Amino acid sequence: MNTGSTTTTFRVKDYDLAATLMSGQVFRWDRRDEGWIGVVGARWVHLRSHDCSLAAETVEPVSDWDWLARFLQVDISLNEVLLTFPGDEPMRAAVAACRGLRVLRQDPWECLASFILSSTKQIVQIRQVISLLSRKFGVPLPVPPSYAPAFAFPSPVRLAGATEAELRFCKMGFRAPYLLAVARKVASGKFDLDRLREMPLAVARNELMTLPGVGQKIADCVLLFAYGAQSAFPLDVWVLKALRQLYFPWKRASIQQLRRFATGHFGPNAGYAQQYLFHYVRTKMKMRSPKPKRTSLARVEKK
Repeated sequence: MNTGSTTTTFRVKDYDLAATLMSGQVFRWDRRDEGWIGVVGARWVHLRSHDCSLAAETVEPVSDWDWLARFLQVDISLNEVLLTFPGDEPMRAAVAACRGLRVLRQDPWECLASFILSSTKQIVQIRQVISLLSRKFGVPLPVPPSYAPAFAFPSPVRLAGATEAELRFCKMGFRAPYLLAVARKVASGKFDLDRLREMPLAVARNELMTLPGVGQKIADCVLLFAYGAQSAFPLDVWVLKALRQLYFPWKRASIQQLRRFATGHFGPNAGYAQQYLFHYVRTKMKMRSPKPKRTSLARVEKK
């Protein structure tokens, strides 16, 4: 009988783990012990990056590591993706600065809920809200001695049974009724997240945008980060600023013009290109932090 192992190693090439985990895709990873501590599904995970490999450790033995390989997207040929990017100067600069960044493949429910909570908040605040929410409503997970407690992301059923006041206690403010309404729709089966996998991009986006608090940017974030829709191009304040400064410095381009430009310019992996631009302008360029508003300029906007 195969009892599994608590450790495994993935052979990788061009994989920047730090950039990937800190590029605004996920919000539950912390640096510790020369690696990263986080939760994937119902498992506490410790990741370490080496020159040509990623080492992973869990608490309980695992016999099949496909769930983690899929999350980390270790089988993707990054070079093939990068070759589809346009060869303009801004994109070349973003790739040179952030090469190795991967787009992860997340659980759809956690991804959807996380980006609903991200509206008009900075990443450090999003992390705090999600940490409080998971601690209050998530299932405790086994962790090694001396490590902080860890919790699974709360299920839609668990959150559907909460009150708006309980959710507001987790410092999510006006986002609480949106999260509660969406959790109840998903928990009751009125909205089937699995069904989106079989839909064309535009149809799936429109379906997501029927949910309370979900506009086009949150829909595109979920389609890109949870469903692998590589052509979905989320437009947040950072990306809008980057497009205007890098591609339209002499013109006040509207959001609609920028969206049309992005759709045609960045190719079949436009979402991947967007993530490189997003991380590049946030961490490498000397660009003042945009102030998010409760409008279409937020990465996730109210509907």
